[in-house]
Amino acid sequence: MWKGSDGVRLAGDTWGHPDGPLVVLLHGGGQTRHAWGGTGELLGKTGYFALAYDARGHGDSDWSPDGDYSQDALVRDLKCVVAALGGRRPVLVGASMGGGTSLVASGERHIDAHALILVDIVPYTEPAGVARIHTFMQQSPDGFGSLEEVADAISQYRPTQSRPRNLDGLSKNVRLCDDGRYRWHWDPQFLAGPIDLRTRHERFSACARDLTLPTLLVRGGSSDVVSEAGVREFLELCPHSKYVNVAEAGHMVAGDRNDVFGKAAVQFLSHNAPVASHTGSPVNLLGLGA
Repeated sequence: MWKGSDGVRLAGDTWGHPDGPLVVLLHGGGQTRHAWGGTGELLGKTGYFALAYDARGHGDSDWSPDGDYSQDALVRDLKCVVAALGGRRPVLVGASMGGGTSLVASGERHIDAHALILVDIVPYTEPAGVARIHTFMQQSPDGFGSLEEVADAISQYRPTQSRPRNLDGLSKNVRLCDDGRYRWHWDPQFLAGPIDLRTRHERFSACARDLTLPTLLVRGGSSDVVSEAGVREFLELCPHSKYVNVAEAGHMVAGDRNDVFGKAAVQFLSHNAPVASHTGSPVNLLGLGA
């Protein structure tokens, strides 16, 4: 547990040796730190010290006492976590909401990051895709009677992904309440009020334009949130960035194709935030070439 801003406690997991280069993994809205389990394990095995935490109002972290889930509050929490680890220069890896937090923290110089990986987030996001996410998150406010019902809801949102045979893993995305029903593992206040996509676009664009650190953008090939037009705009704003399109993946890129995403992330980090060997030379992780 780490203490974020406003006294909010943030629950997290770590992988790898604490002496390795720090990689902070930030999940998307409605997700939990467990979305990064496979990626964190891979990074830990390849010499990095990976950390993922539940954003405020999500998973096992505290809900905001005053319902503050603003972009600035999320950035302040990130600053607190990095400070708790000694203020080391981290690599920031953020998906969707977590990518927005990482982009603002880097672009506005709140965090002196070593490198940045943005997962299916750019300044311009498709309104229809964003609306579909919000519709999904707002459904069934009275909860679900079983994990089977939870799996049904997820399958309707992600029809191209196979339904898990073992539903125990879904318990990380919901909480069992006193009335015996399962509810999503986030504070309903997180969805209070509409997102001002125009204002967010302006802020994210300014941040992208001001990025100077090594940056990788990863898009899910079938994402309905980030389009190729949105990618082109980002690459114009941040021309030094690298871009990877992950085929057969939607908005939940790391979850849909964790194998492909993990290798792309490690290859990028091996060039831009390498793990030093005992002689001080960079290690060629996973045998990946340039």
